[in-house]
Amino acid sequence: MTVNGKMDIETDPIFDSWTTPDYMSSGTADYDYTDNESGICDKSWVRSFRSSYEPPLYWIIFAVGAVGNLLVVWIYTTVKQRLKTMTDVYLLNLAIADLLFLCTLPFWATDATQGWVFHVTVCKAVSAVYKVNFFSSMLLLTCISVDRYIAIVRVTAAHNFKSRRMFYSKLACLVVWLLSCLLSLPEFLFAKVKENSRGDLSCSLVYPVSSNNLTKVMVLCLQISVGFCLPLLVMVVCYSVIIRKLMQARNFEKHKALKVIFAVVAAFVISQLPYNSHLVVEAAQAYNATMNNCEDVKAFDVAGQIVKSLAYTHCCLNPILYAFIGVRFRKDLLRLCHCLTGMSGVTKAQPVPKRPSVMSDTDTTPALSL
Repeated sequence: MTVNGKMDIETDPIFDSWTTPDYMSSGTADYDYTDNESGICDKSWVRSFRSSYEPPLYWIIFAVGAVGNLLVVWIYTTVKQRLKTMTDVYLLNLAIADLLFLCTLPFWATDATQGWVFHVTVCKAVSAVYKVNFFSSMLLLTCISVDRYIAIVRVTAAHNFKSRRMFYSKLACLVVWLLSCLLSLPEFLFAKVKENSRGDLSCSLVYPVSSNNLTKVMVLCLQISVGFCLPLLVMVVCYSVIIRKLMQARNFEKHKALKVIFAVVAAFVISQLPYNSHLVVEAAQAYNATMNNCEDVKAFDVAGQIVKSLAYTHCCLNPILYAFIGVRFRKDLLRLCHCLTGMSGVTKAQPVPKRPSVMSDTDTTPALSL
């Protein structure tokens, strides 16, 4: 069935190339209509690749990310006992967002191997939870960049408004979560359980049929803008000013400070840029289909699975980049390790060199270090 020269993507059971959500493989069907000689593209290899590639990788990301982020939550709720700075508030919320995001990966790993074996309500809930925590993670990274800018570049103002900054940080987190819930509405509304030509079920987004697939294009553009472009722009601006400030300062380890900044920005760009570039092509394809060759479509589907997995690894890096390099956080971590091993009882942990750190818990620190 076609609508305005385009296939009805909701009613055709074997069309699946451009309708699956960005967090899933776009090749869950075995056949797809293309403009080749036979009119049908066999995508069974793409499905086979997904079923063998995604599950083990998702479980690894789940395990590694869960350990790091649970450790962050544990330290902030047991060792530190209370949140003292804006950085504390943002890091705790970031860890919670990453943990909730990680909880969705087992569902997608199961879907890749067995198809969707859960109820449609679970499909909608998991899709929405995934996107809520995707957006909240990206927006919290933005907040951390702004917080570090204020703490380093606006030292006097940060000190004068220290008490109010705690209130503002909690308010910012509330806004981030509410905005993320609002941005996840398309997932909750359009997520459905579909059956492909082989009778296998999958949880995917089914957008309403419209001219040039405008609904899907708008959803993808919103994700690219809020989930990548905005955080990247804020990070580049804030850290550029911070670098200039560091270069003007004296008597501190500049090279190590700059390494941390470059590591934070590089990890974000390397993990997120390929994925969002893929989404740009997908949005263009949804608006004006130009990729009709079967081999090109299959290569695009496989590339999407790879860059998507790369993007997911960022939740494993967040605890290292944003928490473990903090001076006080490392001291709390050592104290917790000593308590767990019973080596020191109530004695103090081994002292950590008090080198300044932009990711540390000291709000007015002028630098950062590894």
